[in-house]
Amino acid sequence: MPSDTLDITLLGKAYSVTCRSEDKEGLLAAVSYLDEKLNGLAGKTHASGEKLAMMTALNIAHEFLQFQRSGGFDMQAVKRRINFVNARLDGVLAQREKLF
Repeated sequence: MPSDTLDITLLGKAYSVTCRSEDKEGLLAAVSYLDEKLNGLAGKTHASGEKLAMMTALNIAHEFLQFQRSGGFDMQAVKRRINFVNARLDGVLAQREKLF
């Protein structure tokens, strides 16, 4: 699988990372999320360096575990909702085709 070298910035410091082409968008979203968390916590605590990284990692891990414990993402409910919306769209489109 082809890999890309991606230049990212966290807390104003540049890094080069390698990722698969198909993972690039997700990695950029993760970088944005992490940078936001790092900057937010740095502003609140005035921590920096390793301490800031560890505090941010702990906060993200805590958020993730709370999300998991609350049942996480109900994929079956999302699929049912998508199927419902698709059925409604199909019905509306079928009615429109009858008009023309």
